Amino acid sequence: MRHAGDFTRSLTGPGVHPVLARQQATSTWASYDPAAVRTQQNQLIRLLRERGAEVVLLPAAPGCSAQHYPRDIAFAVDHILVRARLNSPHRRPEAEALAEPALGLRPVALECGTIEGGDVLLPDTGRVLVGLSEETSPEGAAALQDALARHRVDREVVPVHFAVEGIVHLDDHLAVVAPGTALIHREVFTADQNRWFDAHFDDLVPVTDAEARAVQVNVLAINPTTLVVAAGSDRIAAALAARGLEVLTVDYGEVTRIPGSLRCTTLPLLRT
Repeated sequence: MRHAGDFTRSLTGPGVHPVLARQQATSTWASYDPAAVRTQQNQLIRLLRERGAEVVLLPAAPGCSAQHYPRDIAFAVDHILVRARLNSPHRRPEAEALAEPALGLRPVALECGTIEGGDVLLPDTGRVLVGLSEETSPEGAAALQDALARHRVDREVVPVHFAVEGIVHLDDHLAVVAPGTALIHREVFTADQNRWFDAHFDDLVPVTDAEARAVQVNVLAINPTTLVVAAGSDRIAAALAARGLEVLTVDYGEVTRIPGSLRCTTLPLLRT
């Protein structure tokens, strides 16, 4: 994890990047208080440590307004850690901490395209879902498939197609919450993509537009039967509990003022 920094970016005005402008049509964006975000992050850190997770705090990335979303800078697939190819140049310094000798990491580099960890989901042992959002390209998905083959990871990369522009990341609209079970915001996916989900998941829990805009899909699975959800996600929490899952709650209201939540603020390096 990485605590939020004090630097924030302007979200309005003539200088807003076209990608951000499109993303503002599908997600809710508002200025956040960095100190309040750090306080809420500390709640999650305490919970994770109480549950036996080792939490490593990355050094600050000065000048990066989304530095508290390390999920995007890398992603673990089985025995390898893949370094993302970030689409936004101003975010690229966030990934430099992965080279810190103290971490002992040797991330796999991809050769082309763009791909961010928020677009990467592992639904089962044989596939990797890659959302073709505003931040991830088909070339990035293909480069990941090549890298997995080179490192003898026997998984198929499955590109996920959206029906609308402006999607920030896949994990704001689809969340694998247990083997064969996922939260899904169906309205943003193509008809063919929804049929694929129906064929490959046993249980799909629909979420509303309002829940997706509130980033309530972005839950954090800490083991196959336990999830952390943001406070206020009452209907989603009840649906998950009804499926026999343990649901833990953290107040993340300040974090979610820009489209990211529990999953975005964590980067698993090793799953046991």
